[in-house]
Amino acid sequence: MRLTCIICTLNLIILGICAGVYAFSGFNLLLLFTFYNLTAMRCFLAVCFVSALFQIYILLIFKPYRGLK
Repeated sequence: MRLTCIICTLNLIILGICAGVYAFSGFNLLLLFTFYNLTAMRCFLAVCFVSALFQIYILLIFKPYRGLK
């Protein structure tokens, strides 16, 4: 479970960096990483969507912020 959380977090960090580069410069870094293959880019975006859903699930079910009061 911990490894899955780390992988999902890394997916979302990579997606965030690519989105930031695209927002500020207009250069699509994610498309470059997938060698201009639109199918591979859409597959990565789908995996990042599932990663985001998993992160929300983990935050709601296991409540790691419970001890921060």
